[in-house]
Amino acid sequence: MNIGICGLGTVACGVISVWQRNQSLLTSRAGQNSVITHIGARRDNPACDTHAYTVSRDIFAVVNDPSVDVVVELIGGIEPARQLVMEAIAAGKHVVTANKALIAEHGDEILAAAALADVEVRFEAAVAGGIPVIKALTEGLSGNAIESIVGIINGTGNYILTEMREKNRSFEDALADAQRLGYAEADPTYDVEGIDAAQKLTILAALAYGTPLDASRCYTEGISAVSVADMTYANELGYCIKHLGIARATKQGLEMRVHPALIPKSRLIANVNGVLNAVAIHGDAVGPTLFCGAGAGAEPTASAVIADIVDISRKMACGSKVSSDVSAAPSEPQASVQAALHRVVPITDIHCAYYLRIAAANRPGVLSQITQVLSDADISVEGVRQHEHTVGAHTHTNEPVPIVLTTNVTLESNFRAAVAQIEMLDTVLQPVSIIRIESVD
Repeated sequence: MNIGICGLGTVACGVISVWQRNQSLLTSRAGQNSVITHIGARRDNPACDTHAYTVSRDIFAVVNDPSVDVVVELIGGIEPARQLVMEAIAAGKHVVTANKALIAEHGDEILAAAALADVEVRFEAAVAGGIPVIKALTEGLSGNAIESIVGIINGTGNYILTEMREKNRSFEDALADAQRLGYAEADPTYDVEGIDAAQKLTILAALAYGTPLDASRCYTEGISAVSVADMTYANELGYCIKHLGIARATKQGLEMRVHPALIPKSRLIANVNGVLNAVAIHGDAVGPTLFCGAGAGAEPTASAVIADIVDISRKMACGSKVSSDVSAAPSEPQASVQAALHRVVPITDIHCAYYLRIAAANRPGVLSQITQVLSDADISVEGVRQHEHTVGAHTHTNEPVPIVLTTNVTLESNFRAAVAQIEMLDTVLQPVSIIRIESVD
């Protein structure tokens, strides 16, 4: 089996390096002699030894090479990656990609074309780097109705929040350090605003629930509004703040959301720090499971890419095929839930517990005003913390005094309306900071 690689960046170099190092092992596992023969790259990469391969400056030369059986797309982005993949499929070639944006945005089109052409499209590396979470969903957990998927699926965001919590650094300072270390791009929007995580969650939800590959259906909220103060108060309350992707099957439909969340410090996923990723999957038969490891990097991502190549080679060697259509994924939700999964539950319709940080004036009766608004909205307060000063003590000034509250579970639309009422109080001096609370199995 001949392999062609399009792109010669960090991940491609990782694939080449691991392949060269483990050539004999991979051949034995692949069931046939599988070799890299052709690389398409617009420029050389001094980190890669490519002397043994045909190297073309036109990436489409790899697709047009009749000897290539599998095209590995590692150029990233939407175009020309989409065109490259579609032409490879039309030419009867199998495809392996690490391109999460491409699969999340155009996966349905690509997989439909692959089914018609009777070729494989594999994308294990598109989600959580070296963690084999896609194989876990489609193979290892195929006997389960998947009740929920909760993941830390962006290493940059996890690094920033870890630095803020452990070193008392501001968001801006931690982000600058992430950029200096190469964890964050010069434009970090996709990472810190949750777009990257939403694309990955879309893929996982499609695998678990057979939903369309459409990242626009996912509610997305970033971490730029999380403060060091929130980190401190969360810790005092027994929580850790993480940026989570959540897909959960309910009788009302499918929840798909990415946002910061307080989770109990006792949970295993709360202790996944730095650039590591983790995905917690709850199946009706197996119960809670946790997959943790490197979510990015040359060789961890190469591990996932090569696993897909070996799997395709093994199938070719024995003359069998596994469908690439994620809508046919074997993991099915419970029948009562499945009928509702065509509907993504709006964020306003979810039920959740909440953390509020309120900057209030130092006057008597402020806390009672706030709790009265919540009580009128039928929202019960689980806990209250007051910091730095006792509200109403000694002098009456407009100096902000932080009041931190946590609520029990309530409907989000109801909660939002109550917060709007709280912000209208003349004793509340700044917009209320809100973070959802998740128990996480």
